[in-house]
Amino acid sequence: MFWTTLIYIIGFVLIHLFSKYMKFLKVVPRSRFLSVAGGISVAYVFLHLLPELGHFQSELEGELEGSEWAFIESHIYIVAMIGLAIFYGLEVMVKRSKKSEGGEVKGGSGVFWIHIGSFTLYNSLIGYLLVHDHFENSWGTFFYFVAMGLHFITNDKALRSSHEADYDKYGRWLLTAAIVVGWLTGIFTEVSDVVVSFLVALLAGGVILNVMKEELPEERESSFVSFGIGMLSYSVVLLLI
Repeated sequence: MFWTTLIYIIGFVLIHLFSKYMKFLKVVPRSRFLSVAGGISVAYVFLHLLPELGHFQSELEGELEGSEWAFIESHIYIVAMIGLAIFYGLEVMVKRSKKSEGGEVKGGSGVFWIHIGSFTLYNSLIGYLLVHDHFENSWGTFFYFVAMGLHFITNDKALRSSHEADYDKYGRWLLTAAIVVGWLTGIFTEVSDVVVSFLVALLAGGVILNVMKEELPEERESSFVSFGIGMLSYSVVLLLI
């Protein structure tokens, strides 16, 4: 587990450090690659993460009665909805700050640090779940890496568009470190299924929102066909393994 996941963590790190050099990501209409990546991420959420929440919910049934976590037994999807709402709120906050600051959220802005801080936690969660998500086999881990790696490329482009030079100066380094810290935390600690289910739910909500906010705006001129190809092809792969 250590050596396998280490390879994937190195892959995540390289994506964050070098995605800025992928010039084709900057084109408008939106790069078809990004739309394919968005489709893959959505397929992964609906065909792996959300079914896994159902699995957690059935396994935890009756075990949490009387505890403060009892609501998770039947309402774990509320956590996914909360994750989506949190990232939506952050995006609204960033857009309002950009309007008031002349089109760019500066590195000294509290909004900038809140936004980057939230994605730092998001990345650490992805690193942690690389170790503790309940993959059925090594292929499951590989497809998690593919889906989240492509999702990182999409997120990097979005954050660089929002924060420009400040993202390269501060943001990408923090997000890179967060992946490693999350992975190391997963290697050296183990938490209950309750906590893992909570984290998976937050991740599912966050991925859905972050993909949709990049695909839907009219000015992106996204490719529905490319999005559909990514979603359908990855769905077939996930259903076959």
